[in-house]
Order: sequence, then C-alpha cells, then structure tokens
Amino acid sequence: MAGKIPRSFIDDLLVRVDIVDLVDSYVPLKKSGSSYVARCPFHTEKTPSFAVTRNKQLYHCFGCGAGGNAISFLMDYSHLDFIEAVEDLADFVGVPVPRESGNATIKKDNVAEIFQVLEQVAGFYIQQLRENESAKVAIDYLKSRGLSGEVAREFQVGFAPDGWGTLLKEFKAEQLVDAGLAIPKEGGSVYDRFRGRVVFPIRDRRGRVLGFGGRVLDDSLPKYLNSPETAVFHKGREVYGLYELLARNSKPARIVVVEGYMDVIALAQFGVTYAVATLGTATSKEHLELLFRFSSEIVFCFDGDKAGREATWRAVLSAFPSLRDGRLVKIMQLPLGSDPDTYIRDHGLEEFERSVQSAQALSDYFFERLSRGLNLDDMEGRASLVSKANAYLQALPNGVFQELMLGKLKVLSRIDKLVFFEKPATLRQSNHKQKQEDTKLSPVRIAISLLLQRPGLIEIVEQKEIHWQALDFPGIDLLKKIVEIIEQNPDINLPSLIEYFRGQDEEKYIHVMMNYDFFISGDEVTAEFSGAIDRLIDQGKERRLDKLIAKERASGLAGHEKQELLSMLANRK
Repeated sequence: MAGKIPRSFIDDLLVRVDIVDLVDSYVPLKKSGSSYVARCPFHTEKTPSFAVTRNKQLYHCFGCGAGGNAISFLMDYSHLDFIEAVEDLADFVGVPVPRESGNATIKKDNVAEIFQVLEQVAGFYIQQLRENESAKVAIDYLKSRGLSGEVAREFQVGFAPDGWGTLLKEFKAEQLVDAGLAIPKEGGSVYDRFRGRVVFPIRDRRGRVLGFGGRVLDDSLPKYLNSPETAVFHKGREVYGLYELLARNSKPARIVVVEGYMDVIALAQFGVTYAVATLGTATSKEHLELLFRFSSEIVFCFDGDKAGREATWRAVLSAFPSLRDGRLVKIMQLPLGSDPDTYIRDHGLEEFERSVQSAQALSDYFFERLSRGLNLDDMEGRASLVSKANAYLQALPNGVFQELMLGKLKVLSRIDKLVFFEKPATLRQSNHKQKQEDTKLSPVRIAISLLLQRPGLIEIVEQKEIHWQALDFPGIDLLKKIVEIIEQNPDINLPSLIEYFRGQDEEKYIHVMMNYDFFISGDEVTAEFSGAIDRLIDQGKERRLDKLIAKERASGLAGHEKQELLSMLANRK
C-alpha cells in the first residue's frame, strides 16, 4: 500500500485504544489488583503470568518476557507485520488509516474501494464459473485436474469470460484500473486484463482479496497471468494459499512451498493442506520471513525439471539470511518430469508426506550442489569448494547454525583453521551483558526507566542545567534521545513513546527498562528521578575534571581550560 502512515496518527491511535479491551477480545482477562491477568497466549503455562495494565496501556508476561503496546500485541498474536497491525488496530477503533504522499498527508479512501471492487469481482468470477455457458471448458479443465467443488469453493476459484469488456459492464473503469483488473489503452479506453482464464483470488492473511492469478485454457501465452503491483498488492510480500492454510491450522508443523496455484489446490485436494506458492516471482527473503512467522520448518518442493532445480537453488540462497537458530529449511527434490500435482497423484498422500518428512536438509543440499563437478580428493577441488562457500556462509546470521555450517565445510575441505566470519559472537554478547550488569543500578539506567514509565518527568530535566556533551558514558545517548522525543511531543504516553524505537537497536533494551520495577512508591518517583539526574551531572563534572587534570599533566592547558579547571576545583563538593 503506497505512502507511509503518519507518526501523529499512530500516536493518536494508541491514545484512542484501550489495550485491556483489545487484549480481552482475543484472550479473556480477569481483574487482579490494578492489572488484568490471563494465561500467556505466547507460551504454555498452568498459572497466569500474563498481565495487562490499563494505566500504562501495556502488556507483559513475567514467564516468557513478551510485552509491548497494543500494536505489539497484534503483531505477536496475529502474526502481522507493523502496517497490518496498525490497520487492524484502526479497524478495532473504527478510524480510517491516512497515508503520506510526499510532504502532504492524504487519506487513501480509494484503498477501501479497491478492496471492495476486488471482493466483488471475485464473486463475479465465481458466478461466471457457475452460470456462464462458455465456462464449460473451464469446468472440464478443473474436473480433469480432479478438483472437487468443495476445494474450488474453499479457494474461490472462478472464471473470466473471453471478452474484452466484460467487467466494464459491471464496474467503473477507473476502479478496475486501480485494482489491476483492467489495462488502459491509448485514447482513454480500457480492456479486461483476465480473459478466457480460470482465475484464482490471491488473499492476504485476513482474507481480503489483493489480486488474481489466471490460467489459460488453451495453448495461449502467457500460460499464467498475475495481477500487477497495485496500492494493495505486492508480489514480493505475498504467497498464494496462506489464508486457506491458516484457516485450517494457525500453527502448522511445516509449510511446503511450491511453484503454482494448481499445485497448492491439487495438494489440498489430496489432503496436503499446508502448501503455498510464490506469485510468479522467485522465492525471496520477504516470503520466507513471512512464512517463518507461522512455522519453524519450510520445505521447498519445486518441479523436477531444469527450471525447477534452478528455482530451488535460488530459493535456498534466498533463505540464508533468514536461517536463525531454531529455523529449518529442507528440500524435497522431485523426479525429472514430475511436479507436486503429478507426484501426489502417482504416489498418493502417504508417500508424499513421507517424502516431505524425509526431505533433504539444507546443509546437505547446499554442499552437495556446491561440490558438484569438484574432486574433493585433491587439494584443488577442496580449495575451490572453500572459495565457493565463502560468500554464502557470510550471509548466515551469527549463531549455532552458522558454526555448524562452517564445521561441515571444515570436514569436507579437511582444513581445520577456516575463519570466514568473526567467531567471538558469544564473547561480544557476554561482554555486552556484562556492561549491562555493571550499569544495572547506575543513574542513567534509573533515569531511562523512570522517564519511559512517566514521560511527565521531563519537567525535572528541563529544570536542570545539563551539559550533554560532558556526559559521555554508556546509555547517555539513549537517555538524550528519549528526552528529545518527549520534548518534541509533550503529551506523549508510554505506548506511543516505545513506538519510536520499533526496529531500532535499542528496542529490546527499551522493553526491559519500561517494565523495570525499582520498588519505590509513587510519591518517591520524582525525588528518585531528580536524584538520578543530579548524579549524572556530577559524574559528568568529575569526568571533565579528570580529563583537564590529565591534560594539564601531559601537555598543559590553554588559558580558558585553566580557568575552567580552577573554577571546577573551587566549586568541587
């Protein structure tokens, strides 16, 4: 969807929503003191540790650590991305989502119209399949593929009659063009994009029709035709069949990725209800990140021809940046000349599922493919393998899987001292943790936490004389950033404040600090915060004093620096 959502709208949306009402519509809550509690929806537990707080407008699980604002809850609970969560939250509150175009903010009222037209056209195509006499060829084709009426209804399969202006009789030309259903001609007229084809609606996770795919019923080209990119449809972010898959099982053990619409539908017909297809584009990192939201295991099952083999290799390479620990990619290679549809027809459901479960691990497939044509019994072949593997392994995220892949390459190359990437990731992480522990009760940590929880404390900061450039210790940049955000948005609340850090390096730390409990009463918060700021200022002065003294001993001071040193010494407590 074109245009960014204005920050001001997100802030206003978070003020409008009551997170207790929102969460309670998904997870029944019970009042407990000043909070509302439930069993956590994000992990299995016997006693409630999931709390929603109305005065903070936040949720937090004391068991698994999940937490955030209303947008975070929808993202985690419904497996939505940020934009989708904002749209769902806006629907919950009952307000339209504005968009920014250039420097002007516009409301995309036509987006709602596009969705409405797409939904109506989907219904029109279904009606044509049932009632249009010319649809007999389409029905015969679907029957020849063994498609039942039940599965056809589930996937809303339809028929686009072989006419240049069929849709124009039912819908406005401008709306059809905006929805990608009509193509403009010179002179201002338009004609139907889909003609004489079986059509497959492409739906998002919420069931909204985004576009269509169409298959010819003769030898015409192209064999498959997809909707173009529109305000609501982006091929690189969507997969076909995901809505239907999740409607059957919201947490599938695995997801099989195939090449075409009919592969998805044919597999569903035979009982494999966990397959999806990319939309005429190569499998991308965005596709995989989307699928990994719903399952930790993805199996590529492309056609057994040369093109399918190459598509598999490209998909594996696209998967590398997404292979964090706990995620699994496998490859089910079909015999030459087979595709998922023909394979399951020839071998049956049980054999197909056995093949899925025993599919080749990505690591085995990768090194087998990379080693093809190389003689690993001689030094040159092993050196070539190492050279080829280098760039690919660099794309893997730091973690156990990366280490295991390097270990496998060492075995194959018979080289023990391969170092492609900086191995001490664990050491760096532990050092970072140590720094956090060292500053656990530091003034900057206290100031950050209290200011996050009570943005109104900005009044204390404004009353102090703070020389930020003198405060150069860990955490001060984050504190300054929070201060600047609050100063620019005086009425901001905590749920809106933490949105400024979504996707930023500080996001996880912010989530920890916003829930940090110093076990002080409400009356003592102001004094505690003011004291923390005073200690920060004093620490800054002490550091500046130490620097001046060190410089005076090493090389001498300029006149203004000597005056500054004398003044600091005279006023030192």
